[in-house]
Amino acid sequence: MDAPKKELARKVIKRLAEAYPDADCTLSYDEAWKLLVSVRLAAQCTDARVNIVTQDLYARFPTMEALAAADPEEIESIVRPCGLGKSKARDISLCMRMLLDTFGGRVPDTMEELLRLPGVGRKSANLVLGDVFGKPAIVTDTHCIRLSNRIGLVDNVHEPEKVERKLWEIIPPQEGNILCHRFVLHGRAVCTARTAPDCENCVLTDICAHRLEKPSRTEKKGR
Repeated sequence: MDAPKKELARKVIKRLAEAYPDADCTLSYDEAWKLLVSVRLAAQCTDARVNIVTQDLYARFPTMEALAAADPEEIESIVRPCGLGKSKARDISLCMRMLLDTFGGRVPDTMEELLRLPGVGRKSANLVLGDVFGKPAIVTDTHCIRLSNRIGLVDNVHEPEKVERKLWEIIPPQEGNILCHRFVLHGRAVCTARTAPDCENCVLTDICAHRLEKPSRTEKKGR
């Protein structure tokens, strides 16, 4: 066990919990199957746009059965604003059919079964396991991968599954899912991807590997 990284993880978990006490999934859903739909649409699309599009989708196809029976072209016409409309519509159609035909209309609660569903990878499966079923889960989305590397929880590891394995070595099982939601909020507000991270206003400033490698503007002026 990497004791320094485990201690760093403990501090990160505590500070982000204080900064984002009400963190939750930013995709809107009220049934498990709808989270599967939303997370497929979220690929290369913002959660905000997905939440708008799914309102239109469920107004037209309000149940799993209705969505499974829909022509994929009808689904595509609605989800096109999320990008990759054809492939996403196809996966959603096949996924809903498989839920009905293979799983009796229920969303499975194991990684192995979830990965059998069309369009569902480990990231999506972990989100469902954590948010719907309350099971230990780490969602290695772009925020999780970026922040884990910047903070120093992992060292130059960028493949999602490898990041997931590394994080499980240092993060308590009960903390993984909510920590990833906090990574999303922190990654959007402070530790951003398209601009320089706002280290001066970060709750992790004094323990973050990225920040410790680079002096602040105040420190530079004092030299």
